[in-house]
Amino acid sequence: MTTAANPSSRAARTQGLPRAGDAGGSGRSGIAPLKDNHYALLQVVLFWAGAIMLPLGIVVIILGWYGAANTPYQWDQMSYVVSGGMLGLGLTFVGGFLYFGAWLARIAADGRESSKRLADTLLVLAEVTATSARTDDHGHDVGAIPVVAGGGTTMHRRDCALIAHRDDLTPVGEDNAHLATCRVCRPTARR
Repeated sequence: MTTAANPSSRAARTQGLPRAGDAGGSGRSGIAPLKDNHYALLQVVLFWAGAIMLPLGIVVIILGWYGAANTPYQWDQMSYVVSGGMLGLGLTFVGGFLYFGAWLARIAADGRESSKRLADTLLVLAEVTATSARTDDHGHDVGAIPVVAGGGTTMHRRDCALIAHRDDLTPVGEDNAHLATCRVCRPTARR
């Protein structure tokens, strides 16, 4: 087993792959994937703001308690309670709400992505179902079969919009020389 790789085969394998920092092959790098994606940018900003403010609020509460506990004067303790306790509680609650908002933004983005994938899958299934409904057991396109409505003199495709509501359709036989072709669907007779 050799350790040297063929450079041409390696280039062929990685040609279609995006490079690190490349946002979809567009040549942008760094935070560029978040530049036009406002929901992902909101989620990142909320996450980091909450991740910073929540522990900072706890640290401020601890510093306020430490200051109030080590002061013998009650008037001096009140300033520590107000500045440390109230500000710390405010930072903790706001940081928690921002962190919760980041979580909700992530859930919304995941829901949007899963609904987009579901819609794409349903479109593919609808196309496969429509294709299989148009073909018979032998693989022939049922809509392309030339038919005549009632005792008419015009040959149509089976899926022609002019005769779609009719129930008295009969397939065109071998003697179709006397039939005119529809100008809407333009069928081709089987020979």
